[in-house]
Amino acid sequence: MGPRFQNDDRVRLYREMYEQHGPIAPVVLPGDVPCWLVLGYRELHRITSDSALFSRDSGLWNQWPNIPADWPLLPMVGKQPSILYTVGERHHRRSALVSDALAAVDPFELRDRSERFADQLIDRLCGRGSADLIADYAKELPALVLAQLYGFSDQAGAELVPGINALVDGGPDALRGRDRVQAAMSGLLTSRREAPAAGVASRMLHHDYSSDFSFQEILEDMMVNFVAGHQPTADWIGNSLRLMLTDDRFAASLSGGRHSVAEAMNEVLWEDTPSQNIAGRWATRDTQLAGRHIAAGDLLMLSFAAANADPQVRPDRTSFTGGNSAFLSFGHGDHRCPYPAQDIAEGIARTGIEVLLDRLPDVELAVSAHALVWRSSPFLRGLASLPVRFTPTPTSAAGVYR
Repeated sequence: MGPRFQNDDRVRLYREMYEQHGPIAPVVLPGDVPCWLVLGYRELHRITSDSALFSRDSGLWNQWPNIPADWPLLPMVGKQPSILYTVGERHHRRSALVSDALAAVDPFELRDRSERFADQLIDRLCGRGSADLIADYAKELPALVLAQLYGFSDQAGAELVPGINALVDGGPDALRGRDRVQAAMSGLLTSRREAPAAGVASRMLHHDYSSDFSFQEILEDMMVNFVAGHQPTADWIGNSLRLMLTDDRFAASLSGGRHSVAEAMNEVLWEDTPSQNIAGRWATRDTQLAGRHIAAGDLLMLSFAAANADPQVRPDRTSFTGGNSAFLSFGHGDHRCPYPAQDIAEGIARTGIEVLLDRLPDVELAVSAHALVWRSSPFLRGLASLPVRFTPTPTSAAGVYR
């Protein structure tokens, strides 16, 4: 949580930790709670490939007797009833339910909806000549698209956005935001249980495996996937736009090029992946890994960001990654981000960036690149704001978003 971790120096910090400790480093979490931080690409791959030895079941943690009820990382590490901490055959069936419901999203429909909401959001700001592309755009677009995909009306989806952002920001309104989102999603599920209709929520309720899980479990998984779909996608949009506005390699995309958009998004998943660290995996028995003795019940924090920059995999970080998609930004193994969810996130993000560049072709940073501030989070990587200026333009035929 120090200043080097919260700014552009974090990659160098990871490298120094790797040089000093190797691919697995002993660290402490708030309250001097011990943990292993997995920095190595191969080690992270091995851990996520062996769910029998490295489990997602947080109940195995050997530190629970030392964890106070108000420990700040409980929302990320605590015992939860969601799909994130389910293991074994039950996780397999739960994962299939979610993946199948998401896989039915039509990619052309996704593109159309993303374009429509992107146009409407840009209509709100295009006449001003300046904007914050995080608050005004990136933090709204994924939630609006996902809400409609799940089955909410346009109006209900728009009303959901402030609660979603309050929840993920973790500020004083976080609990209130969570309650609002949970109430809205519970209401949607209840209505779809009685009257099935199009949308992810209805498909989750009426899946072949849905009878294996309670209403509350399905609600929990819908919450998890909605939030996990929104914030990393918002950060993917923001981080990609930052790269394109500050790196000359992607200047062509600012004058209408398409190929550079995909390249910039891919580069971000290597260099500034939205999902930086995740807690984690727990050793089911004593074992050895990278010369370290891992005790049964030890917590291993997975650093996707450090693994992507592993000097054994990327000895020269100044080289362009091109189309290489071997990053670990979506995880790996049984608990990786579902492939349909990854496709949906990529569709929303790419469409959002392309529409923005089409509508505001001369957009540029309104501050120096060094003045940009990253949000304070050990888990996610995203800008607090992205102030830009551009030539004011008229609204589109999509109409002003309300």
